[in-house]
Amino acid sequence: MLYRLARTGFFQLDPEKAHELAIQNFKRFHGTPFDLFYRQNLPVRQVECMGITFKNPVGLAAGLDKNGECIDAFGSMGFGHIEVGTVTPRPQPGNDKPRLFRLVEAEGLINRMGFNNDGVDALVENVKKATYDGVIGINIGKNKDTPIEKGSEDYLICMEKTYDHAGYIAVNISSPNTPGLRTLQYGDALDQLLSDLKSKQVELQKKYDKYVPLALKIAPDLSDEELVQICDSLVRHNVDGVIATNTTLDRSMVKGMKHAEEAGGLSGRPVQLRSTEVIRRVHQELGDKLPIIGVGGIDSYIAAKEKMLAGAQLVQVYSGFIYHGPGLIRDIVRNL
Repeated sequence: MLYRLARTGFFQLDPEKAHELAIQNFKRFHGTPFDLFYRQNLPVRQVECMGITFKNPVGLAAGLDKNGECIDAFGSMGFGHIEVGTVTPRPQPGNDKPRLFRLVEAEGLINRMGFNNDGVDALVENVKKATYDGVIGINIGKNKDTPIEKGSEDYLICMEKTYDHAGYIAVNISSPNTPGLRTLQYGDALDQLLSDLKSKQVELQKKYDKYVPLALKIAPDLSDEELVQICDSLVRHNVDGVIATNTTLDRSMVKGMKHAEEAGGLSGRPVQLRSTEVIRRVHQELGDKLPIIGVGGIDSYIAAKEKMLAGAQLVQVYSGFIYHGPGLIRDIVRNL
């Protein structure tokens, strides 16, 4: 009830301004009596994934806390893991505003943020300050002005700087909002990137005497043949996990709705079925060779369970969290 009232107020604001206000309030209220409005004590539902023990299978997807400013506040809501980022080597402002749109009747969002963030150094400082006792994933990307043929250099910079502070590292090559980025999902470009990342992982494992898993985040707009090729690359390069899926460019589920024709990636309920289909197909191809983290339109316990039945070991929420609040985490964790 409290979240519904708060949402009514936030939804009167421009979506990006509402997001910024929420982040500011989480930072301001955490550790004060006011955090009782979102703090939750949830049962432990441990899951082993990528060699890591997660206290429950529900995580916060990348994009909501890009700079790692509110890790402890989100942790107090009961998340088993929090994925911060996407972060780039250098700070960048992202795409021109407006760049975030609500499709309220579909419980969806369209964003073309463009990896707006304060840079990897600022994120690492925020992660180091966090006292959250769950798993922190760090999602890495490339700067917009880095040529795609030199993209792996940006990922390696981010990996080197975040390795010692991450529970796992997520490699984002599937955002539709950085020109050319999705081409890294295919063929030789993907093989080269994965080879570079795995070589760096070996080097950093020796340096820090610990193994930090790598997970690749893929798009929902891939064909069956493309998914098979990606799965083959993941296995050949011994990648530790796959995150399925990012936002979609498909508008078939929201045709005719306000903002439906805005450029950017669509998330929330409209991508729910497709992301589950991708998880199922990837699981058919991979079996138990590497785990899947399922994300895309999870707005209820049933939606989370569908992802798990399709093959996901962990799930993440983003748009569903915005529409339903911390109670969504509670409902999923308690019912699993």
